[in-house]
This record gives sequence, structure tokens and C-alpha cells, in this order.
Amino acid sequence: MECREELIEKITGMVMEQWERLQKDPYQVPVGISARHVHLTREHVEKLFGTGYQLTPYKALSQPGQFACKEQIAVCGPLGDLSKVRILGPERKESQVEVALSDCRKLGIRPPVRTSGDLKGTPSVLLKGPKGEVLLEEGTIIADRHIHMTPEDAKWFGVRDGERVSVFVKGPRGGVLDQVLIRITGESRLDFHVDIDDANAFQLEQGEWVTIRKENTR
Repeated sequence: MECREELIEKITGMVMEQWERLQKDPYQVPVGISARHVHLTREHVEKLFGTGYQLTPYKALSQPGQFACKEQIAVCGPLGDLSKVRILGPERKESQVEVALSDCRKLGIRPPVRTSGDLKGTPSVLLKGPKGEVLLEEGTIIADRHIHMTPEDAKWFGVRDGERVSVFVKGPRGGVLDQVLIRITGESRLDFHVDIDDANAFQLEQGEWVTIRKENTR
């Protein structure tokens, strides 16, 4: 286990690296790639895993307080199933399934591109766990591209909550990703979230840095 001095040195190094990067290009943001996953309510956790069951955190995610769980379930559609779909915590007020377009073809559904939590009128799927099943009447989406940031970050980039910007990607499969939503909260950590399909199309890597197009800012 790292000692306190080593941890402070590592954090300081990370902060300095980001600061130096932003001095060279003040519009850069790091990439976070999101695989298919499920968010569950307390009621649905118990239906799938048993009464009183508690999800088991195993890895922290980029956004403070959020984590991947050890538990996985199956997501079933009219044409096929997705096995071993990871559950993310903490529990939510509404259960939600987030998939990529390539997943939808296997499931046989056509969910809309939506912001997390905007679930009205979205397709139904069946969730299967070790102790039971849950039929979600609605709740399956393709998550829109978005950038998490704090109010301080927003001032730096010159953007507003709910604004749409474009993001420029360098490299052999580089290009521009449009319709990227800005999501601002006081607890956010700067991160550009895309799904597996976008990451593969642009050959993006976790933690890679991309650029908010300047004509969309300031």
C-alpha cells in the first residue's frame, strides 16, 4: 500500500501534468469509455439477487461516488440476450439500461439516444439475475455523448449546462463528434463520456485527451 508521501507525490504529478497540458491546449478533456451497463433500484436489486442483498463495489469510476459492482446480470430482448452486463452503483430511483447501438441489434430493440434518467417511452427489456427476473416496462437508452464538469471547469471552457458542443479527435481515425452535451455539477470530475461504438469508430483509448472545438466555446 502506498504511503501518504508517495500518494501526495502521485496526485501532485497528475495535477501538474493536466495543468501543463491545458497551458498548451486550454480546450482539452480526458476520455471515459462506457461499456453497456445497468443501474438498479433497491426493489430491483432484491428481486434479482434476493431480499436484503447489497451490491458489492469493486472499482471506483471517474465520477465521485460512482462505482462498478462485482454483480452482473443478463439483459434480454425480443431477438437475443446480453450476458454478464455489469451493474453500476449506487442504487437509483429508477432502473436503467445503457447499451450501444451494436448491442441493440442483438437484442432486437431500437432505443433512442437520451440523457441518463430520461426514460419515458423507451423500450422494455427483461433483466435476469441469480434469484429472479425484472421486466422493465421502459428504461433502455443509448446514452448521449456528454462531458462532465464542475462550474469552475465550465468557466474555463466558456460553456453552460445543457449546451451542445463538438469534440475533435486526432489520430488515424480522427474526426469530429457532434451533439456532445455539457453536464455541470459541483461534484463532477472532468470527463468526456462515449460508448463503445464511438470509441471503436474513432480508435479512442480510455484516458486519451480530446479537444472541445473552439468555435463552440468562449
